[in-house]
Parts: sequence; structure tokens; C-alpha cells
Amino acid sequence: MTRIDTSAETQPELSKDANAAPALIALDWGTTALRAYLLDANGAVLDTRASPAGIMNLPKPAAEGGFDTVFEETCGAWLASIASLPVIAAGMVGSAQGWMEAPYVSTPADPAALVAGIVRVKTLKGTTVHIVPGVLEDGALPNVMRGEETQIFGALASDPSLDQQPHGGLIGLPGTHAKWAVVSKGRIERFYTFMTGETFGALRDHTILGRTMRATDQQDLGAFIRGVDTAKDAGHAGLLATIFSTRTLGLTGQLQPEQQADYLSGLLIGHELRGLNEVLAREEADLAGKALRLIGNDALCERYRLALARFGCHDARTVAHATERGLHRIALQAGLIQPSPSASN
Repeated sequence: MTRIDTSAETQPELSKDANAAPALIALDWGTTALRAYLLDANGAVLDTRASPAGIMNLPKPAAEGGFDTVFEETCGAWLASIASLPVIAAGMVGSAQGWMEAPYVSTPADPAALVAGIVRVKTLKGTTVHIVPGVLEDGALPNVMRGEETQIFGALASDPSLDQQPHGGLIGLPGTHAKWAVVSKGRIERFYTFMTGETFGALRDHTILGRTMRATDQQDLGAFIRGVDTAKDAGHAGLLATIFSTRTLGLTGQLQPEQQADYLSGLLIGHELRGLNEVLAREEADLAGKALRLIGNDALCERYRLALARFGCHDARTVAHATERGLHRIALQAGLIQPSPSASN
């Protein structure tokens, strides 16, 4: 069973306001899936659509109208009712392999920078889709994100105090390529990427470690915490020196086959947090006692909360609905929609 989950964050709660009028179509269009939101002027979700046609899963090539086909199948009914609805999109749809490339904006980046970097593509039926750029942190080891920047600004919109903490606020986005962003004064100052989820899948499916694992629907949190603590122990030499213990603990009878995936999951997440902690400690702001926010799948965020507690961090709440809130916030700043007089954000 895959222990590093990359599925979508909490599903949106649909508005119960029967009089709310649609004002915006917001698209979270990634590599493997598309989620579309129909929002009112205040950002409330009126309806949603989902498609497995991410940018790498189009029903036909992009050059043959693949993006147009998926967009029409997903959003055509909404536009048939209100043809003038503005459309905003974020994620890999703006990559070099996407519908149209939206060049990265550099850190520090705020919503105004994202608005300035929006690119526009017209569908075959004449609808303009506004594509939000990703963010680049340049340097000797460059870092990039696409889609996460929108979620981060959605989190800041729902919790403005987060970026007013000493040494900056911290937002984590667990998943295939986990991101940790330091935010301050409404900006993404810098961020780190850990290939935790992808590494888990590769080690489980394509190395000898997976040979002794047995899939199960039951989580073994004891094995998970054991992995976290093993990674946290500064006496060990690091990731490459500890991952083989997934096998040797099994060979010596200390881990059952059903426990080994959980142990490996904890080991990788633990090494991720150990590395993050060491970076933060150089800035006099390690994880111990820090308030931070998580964005992502509830079950995966709960795992991270358990792991963070081993590093002394006990305030790691999950931010719900960050994607649609972020898209709504950027659309407002771009002037695509106007807030209603009763808007609270």
C-alpha cells in the first residue's frame, strides 16, 4: 500500500446559497488530473468537475486540440449558461508541456507578481483562459514550483497572521515532491523541495526493499514513528546509510513484512524533516515550537503531524480549500472579477 499519498486535498464544501451567481471558473490543472471549480464573486464553490486528463493524459495531442477538448468537456456546460465567465488556471497547464507556457516569476514573489506574469490562451470557441505562472528561486541549486504558489496564497488569504511570525511563516505541501515555503509580508521568500513521495514509490517498486514488503490496508503507526526517529537520530549518517535498514530489520525479525512500508515512509519523511530542521536552525528558527500550516490530503498531513511532533512541532494545522481560495484571490487581484459588497476577504 502506498504510504506517501499524493491525492487531492480536502474536497470543497459546496455553497448552500441558492441565490449565489457564478462569477469565475477556476482550474487546477496538473500533470495527471484536472479539477475545475465554479465560484461566486466571494469565492464560494458552487459546483466542481474533475477529469483524469492532466497535461500528460490528454485524449489527443495538444497540437490537435487536446486541451480544448478537455476544457470543453469539463467546463462547457457552465459556459453554455454564462458565456462571459472569466477563466483562471494554475498548475502544470502553464509549463513548457502545457497549453501555453507561463514563465516563472522569481522569489520573493507576491500575488501581484503572479498577476503580472499571467499569460492568456484562447480556446477554439473564443474563451480566454488566464494561466498563472509558477515561481522560481534562482541560485546555485535552483528551485521551482507550479500550482503550489496558488495554494500558498490561498492559505495566506485564510490565515493572514501566518506570514507575520518571527523569521517568517512556514507552509508545507506534502506529496510526490514535497514543498516547504517560508512566507513573510504576503510573499513567498524562499522554498525547499524534497522528492519524498517519488522516492518512496521508486524504492518500494524498483529496489530490493520492496521484495520483503507485504501490502496491507492497516497502518502501523508504531513502525512509522520508528522510521521517523531513526532518521531524526543525528548519530546516523543520513538517508543512504539508513534506508537499507528497511530490509535488514525484516531479515532479523524486528519488522514484519506488513510493517516495512510504514517504516520506510517514516524514514523518508523523517529525513525530509531533519533536513528542513537543519536549514531552519541556521536561521535560528528550527521546527521545535514552531507554528506552521500544511496543505494537502488529510491522511498524509496527519502523518506529517505525527512526524513533526517528534521534532517538537505541535502546531501544524491543515489549511482546507487552499487551491480554490488561491485562484479566487489571484483572479480578484487581476481584476477578472469584482468582490460583492458583502465579501469578507
